[in-house]
Amino acid sequence: MTTQYYTGPNYGRRFVGFLLSLLLGAAVFAVFVRHATTGALGRIATLLTGRATSFDTSVPAVVEKIQRLSRLETVVYSLDTVVEGDRSSPVLPDALAGDRILLVVHGQSIAGIDLGQLKPEDVRIDSVAHAIHLTLPPSQLFVTTLDNQHTRVYARDTGLLVPVDKDLESDTRAKAQDQLQQAALSDGILGRRAEECARDGDDAALLAGIFSRWM
Repeated sequence: MTTQYYTGPNYGRRFVGFLLSLLLGAAVFAVFVRHATTGALGRIATLLTGRATSFDTSVPAVVEKIQRLSRLETVVYSLDTVVEGDRSSPVLPDALAGDRILLVVHGQSIAGIDLGQLKPEDVRIDSVAHAIHLTLPPSQLFVTTLDNQHTRVYARDTGLLVPVDKDLESDTRAKAQDQLQQAALSDGILGRRAEECARDGDDAALLAGIFSRWM
């Protein structure tokens, strides 16, 4: 005689399978949201998470210094480049512990003449010829800036085991700014071009800047 026992549905095994499926789905969702940052996938991730961007501008700005400028900007370079920032682990692969960012960069370098360096002996008035003779100081590179409106993150890949490095983008932007400045210098922004533009520029603006130095 054979005795059979009815154990009923295997609810424990089903529950474990459901739990594993839930965890796997959550992991896939987290990876998708983390890496879908641009394009159509980025918009889908934003809709799924319901994230919204807000800015708090309630903290007042404090003016620390006011400085009078007496410079004549004569040359503006518009520059474009692509810069990659990367932080990796010597042990783990980038898929687990890497962090990489790719920036499409647009910026400007401005050069010209610092009229504040003019000395009285640099200005000679010829009353006979009704002319003013100037000895201009050397041209200078005043500033190199990134255009934030046209500089953007093209790609960002972060490993599964590490958080997003908040300093990587700012460090990459600083390197990009240095690269744009070196490109302008290598192209001769401080050479003949700035000085020629100063000589061929608007004489009224140049004289107004000079005479304002002694007003």
